Amino acid sequence: MRNLLPFISSHPGGRSALTCRFRCGDACFKETPNNSDNEYAGDIIAGAVSRRSMMRAAAVVTVATAAGTAALTGPSAPQAEAAVLAGHGHKPGHPHKPAPSGARGLRFSPVAPNKDDKVTIPDGYAQNVVIRWGEPILRGAPAFNPDKQTAKAQAGQFGYNNDFLSLLPLRGERGRQVMVANHEYTDEILMFRGYDPANPTREQVEIAWAAHGLSVVVVQEEHRTGRLGPVNRHPLNRRLTATSEFRMTGPAAGSTLLRTSADRSGRKVLGTLNNCAGGTTPWGTTLHGEENFNQYFANGNTDMHKRYGIGTGATERKWERFDRRFDLAKEPNEANRFGWVVELDPYDPDSTPRKRTALGRFKHEAAEPRLTSDGRPVVYMGDDEKFDYLYKFVSSKRMKKGNSRAAREHNLTLLDEGTLYVAKLSGDSPVTEIDGTGKLPNDGEFDGSGVWIPLATGTTSHVPGMTADEVYVYTRLAGDKVGATKMDRPEDVEPSPRTGRVYVALTNNTDRGKAGKAGADEANPRNNNKHGQILELAENWDDPAGDGFAWRLFLVAGDPDDPSTYFAGFPKENVSPISCPDNVAFDDHGNLWISTDGNKLDSHDGLFGVATQGDRRGELKQFLTVPAGAETCGPVIQDRRVLVAVQHPGEIDGASVEKPASVWPDGPGKIVRPSVVAVWRRDGRDIGV
Repeated sequence: MRNLLPFISSHPGGRSALTCRFRCGDACFKETPNNSDNEYAGDIIAGAVSRRSMMRAAAVVTVATAAGTAALTGPSAPQAEAAVLAGHGHKPGHPHKPAPSGARGLRFSPVAPNKDDKVTIPDGYAQNVVIRWGEPILRGAPAFNPDKQTAKAQAGQFGYNNDFLSLLPLRGERGRQVMVANHEYTDEILMFRGYDPANPTREQVEIAWAAHGLSVVVVQEEHRTGRLGPVNRHPLNRRLTATSEFRMTGPAAGSTLLRTSADRSGRKVLGTLNNCAGGTTPWGTTLHGEENFNQYFANGNTDMHKRYGIGTGATERKWERFDRRFDLAKEPNEANRFGWVVELDPYDPDSTPRKRTALGRFKHEAAEPRLTSDGRPVVYMGDDEKFDYLYKFVSSKRMKKGNSRAAREHNLTLLDEGTLYVAKLSGDSPVTEIDGTGKLPNDGEFDGSGVWIPLATGTTSHVPGMTADEVYVYTRLAGDKVGATKMDRPEDVEPSPRTGRVYVALTNNTDRGKAGKAGADEANPRNNNKHGQILELAENWDDPAGDGFAWRLFLVAGDPDDPSTYFAGFPKENVSPISCPDNVAFDDHGNLWISTDGNKLDSHDGLFGVATQGDRRGELKQFLTVPAGAETCGPVIQDRRVLVAVQHPGEIDGASVEKPASVWPDGPGKIVRPSVVAVWRRDGRDIGV
């Protein structure tokens, strides 16, 4: 056996200190917000639900069984044909090139781990930069000039640090689609020449406000290739920023907890902040999760501020100097107006986006819907914080089909009425078999059962001692009170469109098992968890509106030569190394695509595809890597195209505009720019077939 791949140990999770500073306000170095003493899975008596009875309850978990895959209990992929994948046992920059084989949709030669300052893709594929930070998309917006940037210009240009992406059809315009992008955060050190963090100027702050938020931009496909480019000044193009108007809707709208001196109605909010991942609804809207909103607010002074990670002093960006709403000593409720799921209608440029209070308030990583058999949407959500929780929302209304005005107006109310739940998981192995090393228990899998605990329905609270408004605004506290399971940073949560199984990316948690912190349990089986895992969940009787589920760990990430890793039973010598799963998406073949954030192995972050069904279940291949300092975000997997958002390239400690750590995407002498990249096969055929 070769030596394990080296760890990147300069910072928790493999990120640079600069990324932690601007993206999440150094959350890793601060006290964990969840100090509740509620049960965690390792405390629960495993025998309460036997494996056999648990699986009987979930007997009809997925249509995949009928398609020939194993039921959630146990499978194992037979020995696949032996082939050492590129990047596993090979030096960076010298990829091994086996003939493409594998699960349908994953038949490409995998990319080797590397530290190249570019987007590295498989042989036989091509790429282009679709759009860069600062490119004009609205009528009247000027060409990008980083040395003469203004807030007015930025408000008409593509925003900074693109994350979630969605591509929607555009009827009547051949070769065109509507692309929606999140802009998670700004890094002023990499945006402004000579930036002084202690004394930002008003113009710099207002440019940053304009660089946050969302972009809607129509893109055009080039004939005979997969190349995409923006259609500048298209009527649907739009920018939403930190100062745009948003509406609070749902059961908590108008609550006294949401009222401020500027908005005594509690229903009108300026801006959306730190939009991370999201989702696309079956009725043609997009969902956007407000994640690390806490870092924008100064002078927190309550236990609830602390539970949401809000600091007691000044903020990194000093926005509170220029707008009182970011100073909680002056506007104590302003932070309560962030941390929601935002719904946007990209087909109506005059519409006001809505913050959906029925889906709860926490650090939303994503929100991906699935429909029940009678047409009601169910939205799965993760709270991206160490030891926080997994949620779902079940609507009480059915979706109306079609694109009539009446159908669209009705569907825009679907996420305002229903029930919000939080998950509690239990393992089915004796707790003595979960020792924190990642060693599999005697039954050969990390698995168990779970229940969805209701928190609130409409104006009715199900949490003793909390009103419904308090449940929605202080959702984390509600989860604490009902004993939800503390997870290892639940990020993107996606239901498979083919099987209905739900996949939860748990990125990492290096605090697991530390003194005073929750120890390993069957769903989170490693202490000092650097690499993360992916949990697979099957709703009982394949009913997403139900209150129970079966679960197991699909992947336990890391170097395949590390005994603590697991790839759904697939031979580990035939998979790519992966660390810190973050955003996930599905292709039409049922494969799960995983982007990483903070790769803790000796490589840049990347995009991976893994089979979830059939005899190659667990076969994982790396499709691309991103440039120095960057994170892979927002994957969109179409038949003939893969789209990724390359976020924070060059964000490496010591970097600045004057001393760039990357020359991507435009080469030496140009400012480093977060951008969206399209990848396609040179022969024009479908990806991976």
